[in-house]
Amino acid sequence: MEAFGTLNTAVLAIYLAGMLGIGLYFSRRQENAEMFFLGGRRLPWLAVAMSMYASLTSAVTYLGLPGTAYGENIALIIVCLMSPLVAPLILLLFYPLYHRLQITTSYEYIRRRFGRAAHYSVAGLFILARLGWLGTVIYAPAMAMSIATGLPLWSCICTMGLLATAYTTLGGLAAVVWTDVIQFIILVGGAIWVAISITQGVDGGAGQILSIAKESGRLHIADWKLDLFAMSGPIVAVSFFFQLMQDYGTDQVTVQRLMATGSLRSTVKSVIFNAGTDIVIISLLLFIGLGLYAFSLKHPMPEDLSADQIMPYYIIHYLPQGISGLLITAVFAAAMSSMDSGINSIATVLIKDFNLSSPASRLNEVAMARLLTIALGTTATLLAFYISTIGGIIKSFASFMSLFSAPVLALFLLGTLTRKGNFAGWLCGLIVSLAGTIWLQKVIQAHWVYYFPFSFALSFGISLIASRLIKTKPAPNELTVWNMKNRAGD
Repeated sequence: MEAFGTLNTAVLAIYLAGMLGIGLYFSRRQENAEMFFLGGRRLPWLAVAMSMYASLTSAVTYLGLPGTAYGENIALIIVCLMSPLVAPLILLLFYPLYHRLQITTSYEYIRRRFGRAAHYSVAGLFILARLGWLGTVIYAPAMAMSIATGLPLWSCICTMGLLATAYTTLGGLAAVVWTDVIQFIILVGGAIWVAISITQGVDGGAGQILSIAKESGRLHIADWKLDLFAMSGPIVAVSFFFQLMQDYGTDQVTVQRLMATGSLRSTVKSVIFNAGTDIVIISLLLFIGLGLYAFSLKHPMPEDLSADQIMPYYIIHYLPQGISGLLITAVFAAAMSSMDSGINSIATVLIKDFNLSSPASRLNEVAMARLLTIALGTTATLLAFYISTIGGIIKSFASFMSLFSAPVLALFLLGTLTRKGNFAGWLCGLIVSLAGTIWLQKVIQAHWVYYFPFSFALSFGISLIASRLIKTKPAPNELTVWNMKNRAGD
């Protein structure tokens, strides 16, 4: 730990101990499943909004966005524009239905719309997607810790997995949300600190950073040429439009938090808060990547570092003791906020959607949830070792989400937008989508930004066509967005 230093180690240890302390505090309040899974549906909307943002802003984002700007360009800035565009759509298409039906998991809607087989299918795909995602969010900070401390990567992976699993097991969703609030403050403050530091470290400041970025082509995002092997503005817009719709509209990690607010009005506030925060944080992280590139021209980085490793290397080697410890803690905050949320949400799906609890006592659901949390944390930790073999952390994330989450979004939209869409038709789309996406990733080896929209287009398009050919009884209006009268009254 010599490279990391005693002061930095103390800062990180205090933070980790604080997270466990919050878990212990809330462990005494988990008297039933409603408290464990939804915090009693009484959580403040601002805390939920911060938790939701911290959950989706994992270390994949925190290290991957600067790495992408450093190694390629800032085309991901377009995500800032997509978030405000997606927000009103998900509030129109999904949340009025969820609140009216008083669901605990978003997949309960699928059961009512398409039946039990569809319910199990999408819940299973969610578990596969989020387990892969969890492996990624454990690997990213473990990589940063390994660079910072010189400890073996395997020991860092095990440490990350153990700590996040521990406090999530203890305190349920309430512990997850309140630890996420602290982690949100730390990760936002850390990004601001790094941005200021890197600006001061480059002669000429922000103006020079942007000038160098322009000369090197890193500000060029409006290339309309279709190239399966490069990232450009238009494909980023399409990809993240659908990905954000999935993340904020149908994914249990987000839906569970927004349902914990208890009302549609509070849900709207939380979604608006997240859209605005997206604009600030994504822009800041991409600017940090440009700043790191400009800084590296005068202060060459080791050649064996990947783009994802540049930011933690800069923090440890160019910032003073204590400050660097706080910023590495911000990377941990980004990771642990995602891991605790993912584990808690998967446990909720297993209990509520797959009925893995005894009906004799509601307390048994809490005990089962805690056992599942431990098992899921262990599984995700093991998956982190596999993730380390794939490549860049954003690519790893995109690989899992495109395979398993894009078809789930297709089924939700098939359910809310059409009355004739059916599960059999969606199964046809799912099979084609899985095969096609694997072909795109492994055979064509296209850029990762194409993965999600390609998978969604295949699954939704084939589902629509097949549903027309496979005739079933149309769904009732109240399970679609066309139920205007009921929706207006929510």
